[in-house]
This record gives sequence, C-alpha cells and structure tokens, in this order.
Amino acid sequence: MEEISPYVAIIGLSVIILISYFFNVLSRKTNVPSVLMLIVLGILLKQGMNFMGVENGNFLFKSLEILGIIGLIMIVLEAALDLELNKEKWPTIWKSFSVASLSLIISCVICAYLIHFFLIDDLFIAFVYATPLSIISSAIIIPSVTELSEEKKEFMVYDGTFSDILGIMLFYFLIGNAEVESAKLIAFDVFSNIFITIALSFIVSYVLIFVFQKIKTQAKLFLLTAILLILYSVGKLFHLSSLLIILIFGLILSNSRLFVRGFLKKWIDEAKVDVIQKDFHLVTLESAFVVRTFFFVLFGISITLGSLLNFEVMLVSVFILASIYIVRFLLVKLFLGKDIKPIVYLAPRGLITILLFFAIPKEYQDENFNSGILLYTIIVSCIIMAVALVKDGKLRKKDIKLSMQGEHLTQESLAEMKEEESQINVADDDVAADGNSIQT
Repeated sequence: MEEISPYVAIIGLSVIILISYFFNVLSRKTNVPSVLMLIVLGILLKQGMNFMGVENGNFLFKSLEILGIIGLIMIVLEAALDLELNKEKWPTIWKSFSVASLSLIISCVICAYLIHFFLIDDLFIAFVYATPLSIISSAIIIPSVTELSEEKKEFMVYDGTFSDILGIMLFYFLIGNAEVESAKLIAFDVFSNIFITIALSFIVSYVLIFVFQKIKTQAKLFLLTAILLILYSVGKLFHLSSLLIILIFGLILSNSRLFVRGFLKKWIDEAKVDVIQKDFHLVTLESAFVVRTFFFVLFGISITLGSLLNFEVMLVSVFILASIYIVRFLLVKLFLGKDIKPIVYLAPRGLITILLFFAIPKEYQDENFNSGILLYTIIVSCIIMAVALVKDGKLRKKDIKLSMQGEHLTQESLAEMKEEESQINVADDDVAADGNSIQT
C-alpha cells in the first residue's frame, strides 16, 4: 500500500473543489445535474487509486455518514432560507406536501412488497429497506432545478424538502416502533414526537434569533451553525424529528415579518434579523456546496461496479424504478394537471437514501439485499432527471427564440405599416397638390 503525502492530499481535495465548481457551471449550461458528474468523478478516482495501489479503507463509510448528516442540515437550511411564505405560495405548499407524502407512502408500500417478493422473507425488514428507496433527494433536486420556471422550482424545492423530512420520520418511526404491538401506543408516539419537535423548534428558533442579534463578533455565523449541528444531533439521540428543527428555524429566519408579531417585536429587531439571514444564507450556500461535493465524490469511490452486473439486481431495480415513476406520474397529474413536464421525471434518489441505508440497525440487515439495487436506483433516477432537464432546457431556449423572432416580426410589421401609412400620406399630399394646381 502506498501512503499519500498530506500536501498531495491537500492538492487533491482542492482540485476536487475546483472541478466541482466547473461542474456547476457546466450543469447550468447543459442541465446535466452536477451531482451525477461528481459520482462519475468518484468512480474514476477509485479506478485511479486501484491502479496506483492506494487503498481507500473502511473510513469511507464513516466519512460518508458524517458528511451526509452535515450536508443534509446545510441543504435543508439553504432551502428553508430560500422559501418565502405568503398566501400566494399556499397552493404550491399544500400541493407539494400532498405529492411528497402520498408518493412516499405509496412507493414505500409497493417497493416493500417487491423486495419481499424477490429478496426478503420478513415483510417488516422489507419495509425498512424500501423506505430509503422511496425518498426524493433534496440534495440533488435543489441545485439542479435553478433553471426551471419560478413556480416549478419552488414546487420541487418544497417537494424535495418535505420528502426528506417525512422519509426520515417514517424510517425512524419504523425502527423505533418495531417491538410495539399496540396501535394506540404507536399513534401516541408519532403525534407526541411531532408535537414536541415543532414546539421545541419554535422555542429554540426564537431564542437563537434573539441571542444572535445581540452578538457583534465576526464569528457568530459559524457559532450558530455549530449550535444547529448540536441541536440536530441531540434531537436524533432523543429520537426527535430533528430535521424539523432545522427547517422551522430557517423558515422563521427567512420570514421574520410573518413570525415576529405582537410582543415578540419588542424583543426581536427585524432589521438585524434580515442582516443575519443574508449573511447566514451565504454561509449555508458555500458550506452545502463543499459538503455536497465531497459526499458524492466519496459515494462514487465507494461504488462497487461488479454489483451492477447481477441480473436479479437489475430486474428488481427496474421494477422499483417503474413503480416510483408510475406513482409519481399519477400524483403529479392529479395535483398539477396538464403542465407536469419535467416535474414528473424529477425524482432522484441520493443523499438521504444512502444515509438511511447505512443507518439500518444490524438486527434488521439482511444479506439477501444487494447494495447494487441502491446504486441502480440512484444512478438511473439521476440519469432520468438529467435527460428531462436537458430536454426541458432545449424546449425553453426554443420558446425564447421563437418569442424573440415573433417580437422581431411584430416590430418589422409595425415598421412596414408605418412606412405604408407615410407613403399613403405622401400620395394624398401629391393628389391634393395636383388638385390645387388644376384649380389654379
């Protein structure tokens, strides 16, 4: 095994960040998701490391888990800071929530029975494996839909965020209530968990905003980030829906005029909150970019290509992907009507799917489930999204070109009409002049 110099490692990490930046630029021009490029980069790096005899070691899985958690927090926070809550946004919010929740539940049930039929005898364990496969990745969606129309972009941001939150809640609900036999106890546990988390989220959010508006040091934004990471981790240790804490904090910070009312106005200065929000948004944007970069590159390095050549893996993956897109088509059609492209094809699996897959407790792990199914689902769903976005981008450019041509033709027509009108006026003047000369 060949050891890597720390200076070479620093150069390599810096080069990966530079490449990721150019992937983002290329993604905007081609509509191919940068995440897909990062996974391919990771696969190529693994081949290079194998060629040079460099071992990646088991540390990759722990690194993936830590980066995934931090990335998830940063990405959801970034999305929450972008979301504006008002009456006009309400139709988008409830439609996206309906699509995300119903899609998660129906896809999970179908995928669980497919896994149960082909691979795993225990139906409950099949549900545990099916849950990560049923969650849309906001880590892939959010940076990939920037070129869509504002309405569709907002729908997808809400859709991805709700899917992440509800999917994580469902996963830990299954794990936490595996031994509970009473339906009443399960229902009480779910509703009490959600109520406690939401109440705690509002209290913590107002306290943090009040405290941080008083701090005048320059390092307060990373201090705030550290506190949010602690809150998320502590919430997880107590089996709370920690992602709700992050989402609610971001929504309150970005919509302070909606949430800061009554006696709260005496304690919280909206002008200072706006400054914190703008600065904090920049921090989360940059942090999410770096964490996302290394997470998906490491995921690419961890991929074993040999697992993709198994026929049973391919067959089960095809059935799972087909069920995912059929369910999404029906729900998007039901709630959005006719204009469903490219939204119906935007259902990538990614960060959350990988994170929850590695979080399955040992007592619920089954050796009959091949990780190649996970890889196929993630890679193919990302490719489908990439093709849909590229096609949509070409159609939008064509529409813009046609509208510009139409505008140009309209301007030419107006110019011709004016010219004809001036010629008619000149002719009328000539006729009037001839009439005057005859009279003379």
